[in-house]
Amino acid sequence: MSETGLTVLDGTHLRSLNPSLPELDGAVTGSQLLEIADSKASTSLFGLSLPQKLKASALSRVIADGDVTFRKEELDRDKASKFLSDYISAIADEMKDDPLVVTILDGNTLKMFLEDEDDYAMLAENLFTDMDIEDKGKICKSEIRNALVHMGFEMGIPPFSEFPLLIDILKKHGAEGDEELGQAQFAELLQPILQETADALSKKHVVVVIHNVKVVNGSELRKVLADEKQFNDVTERVLLETESKKDGLHKTKLIRSFLEKHGKDFGLPPSESNDAVLLLYDAVFSEIENEKSVAQTDNEFRELLKNILEKFAEQLEASPVFCDLDN
Repeated sequence: MSETGLTVLDGTHLRSLNPSLPELDGAVTGSQLLEIADSKASTSLFGLSLPQKLKASALSRVIADGDVTFRKEELDRDKASKFLSDYISAIADEMKDDPLVVTILDGNTLKMFLEDEDDYAMLAENLFTDMDIEDKGKICKSEIRNALVHMGFEMGIPPFSEFPLLIDILKKHGAEGDEELGQAQFAELLQPILQETADALSKKHVVVVIHNVKVVNGSELRKVLADEKQFNDVTERVLLETESKKDGLHKTKLIRSFLEKHGKDFGLPPSESNDAVLLLYDAVFSEIENEKSVAQTDNEFRELLKNILEKFAEQLEASPVFCDLDN
């Protein structure tokens, strides 16, 4: 699934993977096996280098001993094959619980700017203005590197750390040194740099993890519903708050008010995130109202709350919500 150039990796690609060991002479060490598994997972996920935290969490699901001990261990082919399958499944489970949001840079965004003369002229003018901090109508050639950084992945440029070929492209076109350029010269030099970058990305895509966007897909909420203790704790919190209200509001309105304030504690998207969250709340509570749910006793209240949270989980699984962590 995706949203405006973003792709959500929730483990689905890995679940369809049938990993097999390469031909090996004798036993394989845990360290070698992890390299094989990471390579296979990365290939299945558009070449993404998996975050270390994700790999560590997945590994803790499948081995009892510590990471260091496992890396030194030697496994025969049968044990190695089982571990490979279990570990990749564990990565998929981790990604289902906490999906990665990525953007796949394939050169198409850059080509869109370059194909339209007016769009490119506007882009070059805006970049030049941003780089010309002293407002003197001239910038150094070396500022082109900063211009690429300024464009960022939103405009199709990968980070230099993820795509070191950018450095070679800049050198090839002489975008170095203190020689000063006017706006027209800047635009003229930048164009072939962007074109070559776009061509390179079309041959080898770069996948960038977007750390400030979280996907809420109901998996955390389902864990709460499946764990009786966690669900009882949530029920108690809701009961305490709703019992303190003396304004005569209907039970469902009291529950909605509580969830809008505290729902993110147990897997709901923050109510202030965006319009999609408001629509989500409206859809769930409209359905509840239509069912004419009754909640006179604590047990009935508990069932009503469970029904509401289950509907949220269903809606989020069908249509996950993107939340901007910077806001």
